[in-house]
Amino acid sequence: MREVEKDAPRRVTMKDVAVKAGVSQSTVSFVLNGLEDMRISEETRKRVLDAVKALRYRPRAAGRPPKSTDLRVIGVMFDEVATSPFASISIEGVQEEAWKSNVLVEVVMTGSDKLYEAEVLRKWSADRVEGVIYGSILTRSVTPPDGLAKHRSVLLNCYDPEKRYPSVVPAERRGGEKATKALIDAGHRNIAFISGEPWMEASDQRMEGYERALRSAGIPVDPSLIVEGNFLPSGGRAATLQLMQGGVRPDAFFCANDLMAVGCYEALKELGERVGETVAVMGYDDQEIAQHLTPSLSTVLLPHREMGQMCAGMILGSKSPGIDQQRVECPVVPRESHSVSG
Repeated sequence: MREVEKDAPRRVTMKDVAVKAGVSQSTVSFVLNGLEDMRISEETRKRVLDAVKALRYRPRAAGRPPKSTDLRVIGVMFDEVATSPFASISIEGVQEEAWKSNVLVEVVMTGSDKLYEAEVLRKWSADRVEGVIYGSILTRSVTPPDGLAKHRSVLLNCYDPEKRYPSVVPAERRGGEKATKALIDAGHRNIAFISGEPWMEASDQRMEGYERALRSAGIPVDPSLIVEGNFLPSGGRAATLQLMQGGVRPDAFFCANDLMAVGCYEALKELGERVGETVAVMGYDDQEIAQHLTPSLSTVLLPHREMGQMCAGMILGSKSPGIDQQRVECPVVPRESHSVSG
């Protein structure tokens, strides 16, 4: 089992361009693709292009389109797509990497219907696709369909407990450890943890990382500072109010996802606290809302784009993908909320 460390700066994405230009990602896409029939003002187009230049954003690699008779295709199979923003980010990563080799990507959403999965895999066998990426919106154990064995395959954001296939997953424990260490390095000691739903592996692993960082710093793990949430703002708010009424006042909150951090912000403001001044908050996921909270939310990046790119590279590489599990680093994204002014 190999953990992939990425010391290089995070790749600039279309989301970054949209934030800097103050427009939606759709607007950025339309401008970069030269769609003149869209009613986008020249001033807006200029803002987008200025942001592209300032950030040195590079769209997915261009290449000479292959002839229709020479089309190469990767199949991507997800259990769900619309219920999570992360599936689409992974798919974009697959597309970006595949197009560098003039390979197209065909995506299906199966709803975990085994019969449907079998039919799609049968079709892809007939089409002689380059390989198949089998993905899940939740990091979890899966039982891949039998037909997957007929393809060059890799599992994305999931893994096979029987270790028949290679897999690419986020290093959640390491992410939780880094988030907590960032709070410790900022001087916090009474660090509360608001977990997600306990049946989710990501929630457990992030908490394991939290506990590991505390022990490494010589800080006892206080069970009274750990409260279960629900990965929604409502759970973050309720857990924060409970923690603030407990016997030990937290000087920092580590929320197991950004949505619970939104609820944490709401509760702290109701209590007259000032995030980033009297109490610190750390999120996890780096969803778009993290940049727009006041103060902006320090969080941990889930590397779904990089994971998608890695999976495509494994499918298209000259060597066999093997059966190892690759754990991709989840870096801290420091903003304004995790240290206090006094």
